Parts: sequence; C-alpha cells; structure tokens
Amino acid sequence: MSRSGRPTARSVALEVVRRVTGSDAYSNLTIASELERARLSPRDAALATELAYGTIRRLLRLDHALGSLVDRPLDGTPADALAALRLGAYQLLFTRVPAHAAVAETVRLVPARRRGFVNAVLRRLATEGARWPDGVDDHAVSLRTGLTEWAVAELRRLVREEVEPAASALTEPAPLTVRTNTCRTTVEDLMARLEDVGVTAHRGSIHAGSLLIDGGRPSELPGFQEGWFAVQDQASSFVVDALEPTAGHRVLDVCAGPGGKAGHLSCLVRPGGGLVASDASHRRAALVMRTVERLGGRALVLVQDGRRPAVAGGFDRVLVDAPCSGLGSARRRPELLWRARKAELSGLARLQVGITTAAADLLAVGGRLVYSVCTYPRAETDAVCDALLRRRPDLTPAPIQGPDGPAERIRLWPHRHGCDAMFVAAFRRGLPSHR
Repeated sequence: MSRSGRPTARSVALEVVRRVTGSDAYSNLTIASELERARLSPRDAALATELAYGTIRRLLRLDHALGSLVDRPLDGTPADALAALRLGAYQLLFTRVPAHAAVAETVRLVPARRRGFVNAVLRRLATEGARWPDGVDDHAVSLRTGLTEWAVAELRRLVREEVEPAASALTEPAPLTVRTNTCRTTVEDLMARLEDVGVTAHRGSIHAGSLLIDGGRPSELPGFQEGWFAVQDQASSFVVDALEPTAGHRVLDVCAGPGGKAGHLSCLVRPGGGLVASDASHRRAALVMRTVERLGGRALVLVQDGRRPAVAGGFDRVLVDAPCSGLGSARRRPELLWRARKAELSGLARLQVGITTAAADLLAVGGRLVYSVCTYPRAETDAVCDALLRRRPDLTPAPIQGPDGPAERIRLWPHRHGCDAMFVAAFRRGLPSHR
C-alpha cells in the first residue's frame, strides 16, 4: 500500500504472487480480480501485471538465486517474506528497475518484523547477483529457463538437441492472439479497424484467421463487443481446422469450456448444421454459452461427464480437447512451468482415455474425431492415442494437414511455430469390428 493506504502496482503484484504460489490460484484470474479491486491507473496496472507475471514465470530461477542467500530452507520462510523476496529478486535480476528502488519499495511492502530480513537478503542479492549452472543436463536447463526439471526431461525425449530453445520458448510471454470471427467480419476488415486506432496486427502463420497483436486489453479493442474476434491462440484454432467441420455438419465439442473452440465451430457449421457443446463444470459451461452468444453463434450447451455422455450418437464430427497438465500453455499461465506434477500424468491419462473412448461411441460411421491436448508428455499424447486404438478397433488414424506437412499426429511448438505447444491427432470411424 502507498502511504495513503491505497494499493500500488507493487502491492498488487505481491498479493498476486502470494496467492498463486501459496494458494494454487490461477495467475490470469488472480491478476484480473486484483486489478479490478485496486483500480490502478493504466500505467500502474501494466507495471503490476508485468511484475506479477514475471515473478511467477521466473520462480524456479528466483528460488535458485535466493536459496544460497537464506540461512534456512526457502519453503520454511514465512509466506509474506518469501513472496516479497521473490518479487524483489525479479526486479533485481530481470528488470531495469534501479537496485535501490527495487529493494526499498519491496521492503516497504512487508510487515515491520520481516523488513530487516528481507532488506538484508535483497541487498546481498543486489551486490552478488546470481549464478546459473553450466552444462546441458536437465537440471541445468531447468534453472536456466524456469521449466521444472521433469518437464525438461520429457521435452528432451521429443525435441532432443532443441531442448533448451524449446524450454525457453515455453517460458516466454505469448503475444495477444485473436481469431477473426468470419461469421461477423473478414480478416482484412478486422485488421483495418485495428489499424484505424493505432493497433498493429500481424497475420498468423498456423491459422489463416489469426492475428497477433502488440499489446492491448482485448475487451477494449474495436470489434470486441460486436463479436468480431475471440481471444485464442493459433494452436487452438488449428485444432478446429484439424476437425474439418463444414456447413451442415452435426458437431459435438466434448470438453468445451471456456468456449473458444465452440465459438469457432458454431460459425463453421452454418448454415444447416448444429453444435452440441458440453463440459463437466457448470461454471465452464456457462462460459461456453457466454462466448458463443457474444460471437453470434448458436449451440446446445449442457453439463455432462464426458466419460458417461448424456447425448445420443450420430455426430459427423467429435472434438475431445481433453483436460491435461497444460504445459503447452505456460506462456499464458506461467505457474504451469513449475506447478504441474509428473505424478499426476497417469491419472490424467486415464481420464483422457476414458473421455475419448466414450466420445467415439457418439461418432457416426465415416465421421472424424480429433483428440487434442495443450501439452506434450507422451503419457498424455501418444500413449493415449495408442490406448484408444487398442480399445476401439473401429477407429483408424486419419491425416491432418500440418504446418510441416500431413501427418496423423501433429505437434506444434512455440520455438518452431510461434504458438502454444499442442498435440493433435485425428481418427475416422469405420464399421464396428466383430473380432
């Protein structure tokens, strides 16, 4: 707080860091709620956002730097002091904030009984700096990039010598990406309207209707209220392309929340088609309905467990964008760089196989099913597809036109394709096997 008792950029950032690191809160939702409560000026809101996201994004690196300066385990440090140390260390190591300001302004945020401790540690860090390990092993790459060590190991198995560029790309903030709602406007008209207000937009390379924008709050951009666009990464738009929906198709989006892909599908199946969008969460189902309505689409939205569907079959297209560890979207939710646990993968894989197997029952003969996850560990990607094919001999792999050519399973990467990391696989349903 400032001397007047009003929130400041740093006090807001500190509260976000404390909640995300200590209470498993989501960074995007927490930042939004704290900024709404604080009502900062645009300049201070931007600073608070940068400090909060930056601290969360570099958490593993910050803890490594602080660990050698604190005479106790970091996880035993009082929560209010630890959050302040991380916020101050981020400013010292990764921003141009003068050292004296970074230390003094951070120390001012902590209770009086913690100030001497926080001040001493940050002053020592300002003097000594940080040392990052050399070498190419998983531990060294983890500490140089900020991606947790087990996730680096998984990444190495897939991209081999590209592991550090791939890990670094996952830890960098993503540009604001919007998908043009072609049922309301054209890409050219949307670009022109953005340029009229001084907003620079670049065409995406993975999805033809995507625009990459240099900053700005989506709800304040021209065309938002009219439903001209949806905020959506190119990788997510590519998933819908892989489904190959066309006008007249009957489509089921099994795990539709929060509704970006459903909004896209509701446009593509017109005229003559229909969309059923479902989610296991009432809250996320409500978000789907809100998103589809803002984009001018129509959908039947329902709450159901995808493993035990409440709808009948006969769909031409079925999309299973399954719950996952989310590592591929860490550019937008940086806590996923260190929050995801390897021990959770087996449970997620069982859920993914269960949902996708049940969804196959709802697909018409000759129909197309797409399985996608915004992550990359093999347990959630190739292993799920292999298990699905063993369980469902009536499914056969189907080709997808990807950025590097056609394949039955596509992996997108931020360091190669400039989008979130995404795994996409397609299947076609044939006649049931009588073996």
